[in-house]
Amino acid sequence: METKIFSGSDIAEAASALRSGGAVAVPTETVYGLCCRALDERAVHNIYELKGRPEVKPLSLMVGSFDWAERYCSAVPEAARRLAEKYLPGPLTIILPSKDCVPEIVRAGGKTIGIRCPDHPLTLELLRALDEPLAGPSANPSGAPSPKNAQAVLAYFDGKIEGVLDGGECGVGVESTIIDMSKTPYRILRLGALTEDEVFSALVDSMTVLGITGGTGSGKTTALRAVEELGGLVIDCDAVYHELLASGGDMLDAIIKRFPDCATDGAFDRKKLGAIVFASPEALAELNAITHSYVVAETERRLRDWAINGGTLAAIDAIALVESGMAARCDAVIGVTAPRSERVRRLMLREGITAEYAESRIDAQQPEEFYKANCKYILDNNGGMEEFSEKCRALIKSLTGGK
Repeated sequence: METKIFSGSDIAEAASALRSGGAVAVPTETVYGLCCRALDERAVHNIYELKGRPEVKPLSLMVGSFDWAERYCSAVPEAARRLAEKYLPGPLTIILPSKDCVPEIVRAGGKTIGIRCPDHPLTLELLRALDEPLAGPSANPSGAPSPKNAQAVLAYFDGKIEGVLDGGECGVGVESTIIDMSKTPYRILRLGALTEDEVFSALVDSMTVLGITGGTGSGKTTALRAVEELGGLVIDCDAVYHELLASGGDMLDAIIKRFPDCATDGAFDRKKLGAIVFASPEALAELNAITHSYVVAETERRLRDWAINGGTLAAIDAIALVESGMAARCDAVIGVTAPRSERVRRLMLREGITAEYAESRIDAQQPEEFYKANCKYILDNNGGMEEFSEKCRALIKSLTGGK
């Protein structure tokens, strides 16, 4: 058999060779793939034989667009679409539940299939000319180095395959990263050209993340309940702060080092710390500088964990949402405001404190004008509970319709 070198002007001929059941090596942004029509079982069997690849190892579908996933996958989560928007075409393979139209030999008897959309113009042109997927592992015998140019492919398969589509040197030179999104939690099965941080950060970005802020006693809980009713995760940054304090870790050590008077016989006294910082704006600013970095890091960890488990909606509840920088990671920032007298009453009831201490807590926080200036949306809690609840539900629903 003569192995032909196809150029960019030979796409139709390369497609014809594939339609006839042949094998053609094609370039991607990572390495060359040894490809055949994925729905042709006999051609797929030949690919396994050429590579010396065990048929218990599944192949991926190389597609011309991630939209093709709807043809061959029984379920495509929204997070997968968002990941594809960011990285495809590119060095990422997304594993999803397969439809029965994908031959069993491609799936190696399993129920999932990898979707791969290569970032190479010639291969994308070939795929779109075929209008059907290719099955394409790397174009090397199993165990040998993956080829990065047409000549390296020929060194392995000259005279054994119908052709090589010569797209020049591959730019990345390592395999795609593989993520299994067929079930939760999503898992990276193989690290390749994309790092774990890049993939999981994109999953977080695929969610709707709302920032909800406002002074103590303003009624943020009601807005957060509307998020939970829609199945969203609520991260209470004040609770995160207290959990980090209770853990006795680095954050607590840093606080005691800066404010030694808040510790009695080595034991942390929260009320002493409150008395110090609520009486001094400078002391409060120093406390916030210590705590914000720890709380932000833990919030990011929880958002990532939620995204990996298939979450699509989350809310960050933080009084210092804007000051800590967390507002920048939110799709929308909502400020909750309420009359001062009502806030004092709620604080006294909720925490068993005096009116004077409640007033000092409120005075240590941002004024209402701050939230109106820094939040895109304002929920004014100046009416009855049911009226405010409905106002919260309506706004949250309107903000979650876009993802």
